[in-house]
Amino acid sequence: MAKPINYELEKNIEVISQLDGIVGEAVDNILVDPDKCWQPSDFLPNFGDPEVFEEIKLLKKRAEGIPDTVLTSLVGNMITEEALPSYQTYFNMLEGINEEKSLFSNSGWVRWSKAWTAEENRHGDLLNKYLYMTGRVDMKQVEQTIHRLLYNGFDPNTDGDPYQAMIYTSFQERATKISHVNTGKLADKAGDPVLSKICKTIAGDEARHEKAYKSFMSKIFEIDPNGAIHAFEQMMRKQIAMPAIMMGVGGSNPSLFAQFSAITQKVGIYTGWDYARIIEHLVDLWKIEAITGLNDVAAKAQEYLANLSDRYMRLADRMKAPDEVQLAWLK
Repeated sequence: MAKPINYELEKNIEVISQLDGIVGEAVDNILVDPDKCWQPSDFLPNFGDPEVFEEIKLLKKRAEGIPDTVLTSLVGNMITEEALPSYQTYFNMLEGINEEKSLFSNSGWVRWSKAWTAEENRHGDLLNKYLYMTGRVDMKQVEQTIHRLLYNGFDPNTDGDPYQAMIYTSFQERATKISHVNTGKLADKAGDPVLSKICKTIAGDEARHEKAYKSFMSKIFEIDPNGAIHAFEQMMRKQIAMPAIMMGVGGSNPSLFAQFSAITQKVGIYTGWDYARIIEHLVDLWKIEAITGLNDVAAKAQEYLANLSDRYMRLADRMKAPDEVQLAWLK
């Protein structure tokens, strides 16, 4: 039996193809040439320097003052970044993104997929090396968790729909930026300005990526407001699954992600209030409440989205941070 045609998805794919030139321009203007990008070695001790072991001692000394909860959160952030192969695979599986099924394609979307993940790749690389040098982290456990996360794969639950994927990435890049910014603030407070600079630099990358994805989605709202607002509603009803949610599934500690999330909530790195504020930001950015001429389905989606951030803010107000949290990955 022939598979039923999904006319909504077909239309979304057609709109996505119209954005190819805009996305190509984003590669050239928002992303950075590899020869001009910062690299992890810019922030780490230089093993070619005769004084390198003194530099490592200073790094370890600074890291001694970082609270266990903050360090654990940093490990979780790093593990999330290290699962990049899954993210690029997912992106290229989206309908309408890589029609040629070739990573050598010159299409804007394929170029973006490669250049975006190339920039993101430095984040996990830098944090991994930094954490290793602190001497405070059980790197075998960390490496097993990264392996497990990649082994399990990644599914943001967007049903192959490129519209929902752009909603997801707009949200997720902002969430990641917030997480790195707040970690940097806590590192600075703990007396490690180098780690603070690392986190803020990574957050700067996430901010550029967020800007790009939000601009892609803004264009979709211009071309197809009914489809765009429906996709926004669908993604929000399913809720945004964090990229590292599968880090413990199938392993010896299946509740690992829940423990990590509890810590980020407790120390204020990423909280329920942040989730609510991101929804509010996107609703305001895309002027959801001001869109007119919507069909019945989209009008219902508009009504749902208009009140959503308030609902999540009330939930966050009632959410109690755990009194104690179980630490993972530390020695």
